[in-house]
Amino acid sequence: MKSNKKIFGALTTGAFLVATAYASAAETDPGASVKDRDDSAAVPSVTVSATRRNASLQSVPVAVSVLDGDALNNANRTSIDTIVQEVPSVTFRQQGGNKDTTIFVRGIGTISTSPGVEPTVSTVVDGVVYARPGQATLDLLDIEHIEILRGPQGTLFGKNASSGVLNVVGRKSSQATSGFVDASWYEGNEKRVRAGVSGAIQPGVVAASVTGLYADYDGNIDNVHAGGGKLNGFDRKGVRARVDITPTRDLDIALIADYLRSNSSPTFTAYKSTAAVFNAGIAPVVAGTENRQVNADIPSDIHDRNKGLSAQVDYRFNGYTLTSITAVRDWDNTQYTSTSAIGNAAEVARITPAFPATRDIGTVEFSQASQELRLASPKDQFVEYVAGAYYLHGKDRETYQRIVNNGAATNSGRADYGVKNDSYSLFGESTLNFSPVWRAIAGARWTRDDLSYDHIRTSTQTVAFPGVQPAVQNAGSTSEDGYSGRVGLQYDLARDVNTYATYSRGYKGPAYNVFFNMLSRDTLALKPETSDSFELGLKASAFDRKLTANVAVFSTKYANYQANFYDTVAGAVVTRLINAGDVSTKGVELDINARPTRALTLSASLAYTDATIDSFNCPPAAAASCNLNGKPLPFSPKWKSFTRANYALPLESGLIVDLSADYSWQAKTQFDLFQSPDAIQGAYGVVNAGIALSSPVSGWRIALVGKNLANKSYATNLVTSTGYVTRAVPRDDERYFGITARKEF
Repeated sequence: MKSNKKIFGALTTGAFLVATAYASAAETDPGASVKDRDDSAAVPSVTVSATRRNASLQSVPVAVSVLDGDALNNANRTSIDTIVQEVPSVTFRQQGGNKDTTIFVRGIGTISTSPGVEPTVSTVVDGVVYARPGQATLDLLDIEHIEILRGPQGTLFGKNASSGVLNVVGRKSSQATSGFVDASWYEGNEKRVRAGVSGAIQPGVVAASVTGLYADYDGNIDNVHAGGGKLNGFDRKGVRARVDITPTRDLDIALIADYLRSNSSPTFTAYKSTAAVFNAGIAPVVAGTENRQVNADIPSDIHDRNKGLSAQVDYRFNGYTLTSITAVRDWDNTQYTSTSAIGNAAEVARITPAFPATRDIGTVEFSQASQELRLASPKDQFVEYVAGAYYLHGKDRETYQRIVNNGAATNSGRADYGVKNDSYSLFGESTLNFSPVWRAIAGARWTRDDLSYDHIRTSTQTVAFPGVQPAVQNAGSTSEDGYSGRVGLQYDLARDVNTYATYSRGYKGPAYNVFFNMLSRDTLALKPETSDSFELGLKASAFDRKLTANVAVFSTKYANYQANFYDTVAGAVVTRLINAGDVSTKGVELDINARPTRALTLSASLAYTDATIDSFNCPPAAAASCNLNGKPLPFSPKWKSFTRANYALPLESGLIVDLSADYSWQAKTQFDLFQSPDAIQGAYGVVNAGIALSSPVSGWRIALVGKNLANKSYATNLVTSTGYVTRAVPRDDERYFGITARKEF
């Protein structure tokens, strides 16, 4: 603990020294204005909507990371689980299916398959909040950029933003007629094709765009079972259409429709064996840290369909802007998975019933409807504000069937359950401009949650058997009022250097642990999760914007933290959602961008995150040790960094050669809340590089891409169970190469 305090103090001191240096550098040329600068040889200015109105990234009092959509596509980072490599404060939990995945910001995230709990990190796409995290784990279509807001953002973005927000901003339709086709092929037979057109239907009044996607990947895991083939792959098809209407100078209307279908086979492999019988069961597969084989007679198969409609209306009058966002979304998910690490029913009777073969079949039918009204005041006033109201209705229906073969008999259980959620909010945040350099921020949000569930389970047995509890039926409801908010001060040290200090109150609503093996102890609602966060930030640019640096120092404490705890149900180990107690996260984040010449662009990000369990509430009859105080939270490496370099070499022919490389690194990571030594991924780094040739005039680009050039195998999750450990195998678990091409017209 003492060493952590020394590191934290050293980073804080270093941040202050950096601030002083940049403040001095920014003041060396006080007469230079923005229009006098050579923008082509400067770090580009980035506009974000982190404060619910467009503003410069360097001016907003929020810690924000921004990822460019085109750059992500060129790097084959096209989904949420892949973009986290570029943001040191963010991690991602890969699990068997999309509904089980989780995003963590600053070490905080909610791990649960229950539809009765909200994510801790809110995902917002084109102004629409996605109520379930699994909705956003598929490919991202036609993205302008992604903003990752770090820390509690509940005032403006809602109650399920208590540790951060992923704000995905799509492209608007262009007035000029244009189009593109880009295609890529990577080793492992991964293929991706995107195409789009955009242009005016009625010049100056109506413009529209359509983008389509096809992606296919065989996978990087070999199923050695007869006729098994490849696993851990996917095929996806999607389309996004947008119509932008400007009937008058003061009115903008954006209509957006999207549809995405996905089939995938996410597969965990045997990482370590702690029981000899397990080794015999998976033969000829051998458990190991780099194992990419399974022996499964019925492999995992996941099907997703995600679709939505939204309408955003912006009306401007007397300097005010009134915004309305109306949206409906549907997400259907079907999962065929196995909880048997052996995965081969024919082998069970021959070896032992200790590892019964199981087959789980689950379906999700989720729909949501939301409405937001927001009023933004005129800019450049003493008081500037954003105020509004929000409503979301979510309805979830699920079925889950478990079939268990112990070698002597086959039994099964089935659960039908659902959750309804109505959420109402009033919110507002204002900025008081005391002087050109002093500002104060104050905001608050009131939220009303009405949550209800129903659950019924049937079984072929009147008593419990491995993995299945007897028949049961129950239902419940709860309501809560919650408050979140933010206050702070912002001060400009110099023209290009500003600092801020904020206190934020986060709130995440009540929850129910609704799942297949739900028991009587799960019928009580979990208390809302709240957080108190303090943050100091500095944003600076120097040398005519050839260099920008952003630093954030934060400390956040969470009460009634909603987390999964190990329990034993019918002889099977499960995770049960509880109010786990108090946790905290503190650290320092640094983002640097430099463009010393027109040709050379450099960027680096570093995060030190100390996410810790402060006081754990041990439930009665716990199946795991509760000696967790002072231990790290899972999926939270203390150190994580990302660096990138790009050199654009213009040729006399007018062509441009782009050389690029990036390196992501993270310290060892504990994947298990209960600190299993078998669930620790050691420190690792991944090197990627590419070379591209393009013609800006002709509008084409071709590139060769190399991923994980050092051929480093690693895990994105390690799951421990009795007798074995399994790992999630990432796409870049080994070195691979690819080629991409793009033509614009």
